[in-house]
Amino acid sequence: MKLEFNSINKYFEEFHVLKDVSFSVKSGQIFGYLGRNGAGKTTSIRIMMDVFKASSGEILMDGKLFDPKNYKIGYLPEERGMYSKTKVMDQLIYFAMLRGASRSDARKSATYWAKKFEIEEYLNRKLDTLSKGNQQKVQITQAFLNEPDILILDEPFSGLDPVNSKVFQDALVEYISEDRIIIFSSHQMSYVETFCDDIAIIDKGRIVLNGSLSTIKKDWGKNKLRIDSAQRDELESHLETLNVSLEFDKKSLIVACPESLTKQQLLKSCVDNNLEVSYFDDYIPSLQDIFVEVAREDHE
Repeated sequence: MKLEFNSINKYFEEFHVLKDVSFSVKSGQIFGYLGRNGAGKTTSIRIMMDVFKASSGEILMDGKLFDPKNYKIGYLPEERGMYSKTKVMDQLIYFAMLRGASRSDARKSATYWAKKFEIEEYLNRKLDTLSKGNQQKVQITQAFLNEPDILILDEPFSGLDPVNSKVFQDALVEYISEDRIIIFSSHQMSYVETFCDDIAIIDKGRIVLNGSLSTIKKDWGKNKLRIDSAQRDELESHLETLNVSLEFDKKSLIVACPESLTKQQLLKSCVDNNLEVSYFDDYIPSLQDIFVEVAREDHE
């Protein structure tokens, strides 16, 4: 399956919320949809789920107009909405039946996914008696109840300790291997880097970065080097004479070289000036670095 957003625009009266939003999501991969709060992520998802209508543009599935009624969709919103005074099993059955399951099938599904996410022992307890992490696992469980074709996860790791995070990660890897579409949104970039093949970053209603995560990281680090030296001040002073741009990353210098200066020439220049270099390699930025820089540039 391939889900495509093509030039989606959304106005709320005169306010232009989404501006020509375009990206595609392939099944069998986890797609990272990233942005600051208020950037337009939730509005995009609500249009896909037919909560809102797009002002213009279209959403396609395998080249045909997408109708969410033809697909099973699981959704974990950032704003949680379960019933704190209701037993876990009762509300899981309720949510499964809302998606069309019979009561018996709903109970079977709730039992299966509760076991998968290790919350079986809490099924007969009220939600508000559980820890924050176990409440989050209940929220996650409800998103899987109908074994969705399309799974949308907004901040799924919120409140999970390392053990429960591993339980969820294992289930997610198993689920994506069955050729589903997963859209994953989080401010915890380490998880996005772990799971996602492709990403899109939205800011102020526009897609500002989109594509393969590995390619984006490679392109973002193009012509940049990471250099460590015990003689940092002397190294910095020397590099400033070479017409390079400098950034600082903890103990390292990040050097952006002009195309006229190769990394071999740069290293030779440092050695010729008796500068001790303890580390010298291509700079590969983290997704956190890229996200912060993109957001900063778009807000300047």
